[in-house]
Amino acid sequence: MSIESASPLFRFRSWVLLLLAIICAGGMWIYVNRVMVSHQISEAAAHGRPRGNLSDLYPHWIGARELLLHGRDPYSPEVTREIQQGYYGRVLAPARPGDPKDQQGFAYPVYVAFYLAPTIRLPFELVRGGFFWVLLGLTLATIPLWLRVLRWSVPLWAQVSLMVFTVGSLTVVQGLKLQQMTLLVVALLAIAMALLASDLPVAAGIVLALTTIKPQLVWLLLLCLMIWTLADWRRRYRWAAAFLSTMAILCVASEWYLPHWISRFVEAMGRYLKYTDAVSILDLTVPAPWGWISRLFVIAATVHIAWKNRRLAEDTPAFAATVSLALAVTVIVIPSYALYNQVMLLPALLMLLHDRRTIWNRNRVSRVLLSLATILLAWPWLASIVLACLCFVLPIELVERAWMVPGWTVLSLPLAVTALMLIHYYQGTNTAPVAPGTS
Repeated sequence: MSIESASPLFRFRSWVLLLLAIICAGGMWIYVNRVMVSHQISEAAAHGRPRGNLSDLYPHWIGARELLLHGRDPYSPEVTREIQQGYYGRVLAPARPGDPKDQQGFAYPVYVAFYLAPTIRLPFELVRGGFFWVLLGLTLATIPLWLRVLRWSVPLWAQVSLMVFTVGSLTVVQGLKLQQMTLLVVALLAIAMALLASDLPVAAGIVLALTTIKPQLVWLLLLCLMIWTLADWRRRYRWAAAFLSTMAILCVASEWYLPHWISRFVEAMGRYLKYTDAVSILDLTVPAPWGWISRLFVIAATVHIAWKNRRLAEDTPAFAATVSLALAVTVIVIPSYALYNQVMLLPALLMLLHDRRTIWNRNRVSRVLLSLATILLAWPWLASIVLACLCFVLPIELVERAWMVPGWTVLSLPLAVTALMLIHYYQGTNTAPVAPGTS
């Protein structure tokens, strides 16, 4: 199947879109550094909240160091206290009302330690700085990778513009500032799906196994891939065999270093869900008991689409639609509303951008949803640009009062994107792809 031609969206002067991307990214980074972080520091000082390195990489790095160098259990209370000492600057005290509830315990599978093994003898500040640039590079690389999965060819300058928009989004900025592993997992997902679409199933299976350091982010996609694989086992088993073999190696090696680690990991995840008060975006936005009913509905709809598309090849728009939808649905159903998880919306957003004309011409509901998603996506950039400008002319204390404004749409955007994907692809686009050149 040939890759589709460039969209008319990218046929006007290249510098206009690139300039707009630079303005949006610059406004967002200035807002985060000068307004949001400044507000967080002020709030912490006012309420006696501890602030250490505040790097989400730190708990996993400490856990890896203690396990591999000293043979200690990374899930133990002693290691958790050591993590708190660096992450918050001191050990948390339950008696202090201003202390955070998040204990920052090691809550990943043991084999994440193998990923960090080359860094455990280095100073953390050096590791932290290097990991920032690794995540930045991988995030930039996801744009051409997802475009490859979507079979959408756009000019190089347009790809650069999309990269700038991406690293200038509030979602990615937060992930980079925190050195969040979600960015690594999503980059690995993009690599795996690009390998699968390029008929390299063994490599794809190996990389997919590496994404399971955050199993909550990949379980729905793996379920859809399992349905797709079983529909043509003889031709598609190779990625599954590579995936299972890699998982076996990771689990056996983890058991060697820490016997009975799976039960400890499950216990750590249970504690994590309690001390973070983890709930899904649907639970936050849909009144009980409709939240869990909505979760079941969107999961069932996703599985149904995966079933409908199970016989289609990995280099088709329908396969890309299934992958994009599975990742978008994951964002709203997992027990976490963390903003950095919304980087998983990227393939769905690119697909909706590609199919925008078909969506607009379909019916009124699709037009309303497309317009709403566009407004929700653009709002953080517009608000951050305004606040970034104001912070240079007004007292910072005054600007900080509006620090939450760019985040007003963060819970609504994934809901709008998922609803648009479900409606659009249930109406036939997933089984009747748009003809080349009509985007």
